[in-house]
Amino acid sequence: MATNSAVRGEERRAAILATLAGAGSVQLDAIAAELAVSPMTVRRDLDELEAEGLLRRVRGGAVAIEGPRPFSERRGVRLRAKQAIAAKALRLLPLQGAIALDASSTTGTLAEALSGHAGLTVATNSYDNFSTLRGSAHMTGAAHITPVLIGGEPEATTGSFVGKIACDAAASMLYQCFFTSASAVDATHGSSEVSLAESQVKRAFAQRSRRVVLCVDSSKLDQLAVAVGFEWPEVSTLITELDPADPRLAPYRDLTEIF
Repeated sequence: MATNSAVRGEERRAAILATLAGAGSVQLDAIAAELAVSPMTVRRDLDELEAEGLLRRVRGGAVAIEGPRPFSERRGVRLRAKQAIAAKALRLLPLQGAIALDASSTTGTLAEALSGHAGLTVATNSYDNFSTLRGSAHMTGAAHITPVLIGGEPEATTGSFVGKIACDAAASMLYQCFFTSASAVDATHGSSEVSLAESQVKRAFAQRSRRVVLCVDSSKLDQLAVAVGFEWPEVSTLITELDPADPRLAPYRDLTEIF
């Protein structure tokens, strides 16, 4: 019974996020009636989603969180999901050569787990992720991880580097894998981002990568953002925290490898 209850909770919260993505806001009483549950149940769901950083509570409901957000805010959002994604991503690391990480907090969780992986050069356009990688190199010895910061124009909100210099620098290396997240993922349109500038740097990394690994938690599935990211033929592997057999991944099974 507890497992069924947990599944129903996940389904409710997914439905709330889907409504939020389409309308920009949800009304507590209306969504409770739609889901056939009590307002108190929905209130708990909204509180949990707010604690995960996925919405902002207002009187009588909740509103979507729009636009880029600071890395410090994103770091703790759905942390357990990010840790599960990082654990899977570690299994796809090459033995040597270069990999790239984008400026997301999801790949930041992977960066935290990279200590001890000898022979890897790791490039990123995120100062936060670079700092994490540099700390790992200092702890384990510089020969183990060689962090490379892709510079450029600082994006004040996200803490990433963007613009032509960032794109040119990202394209100056050859990568075995590019691990990237996204603001949203959709079976028809692929991945999408909150800004064109972020998307451009990611595409520069991908153009020099043998493999593009898209790392997103399940709250981003079936959503759309503003700027086009990657179409499905460009994505080698999709990693989520879900079991690959989870029915929520059904729309994506014929589009790419799911891990």
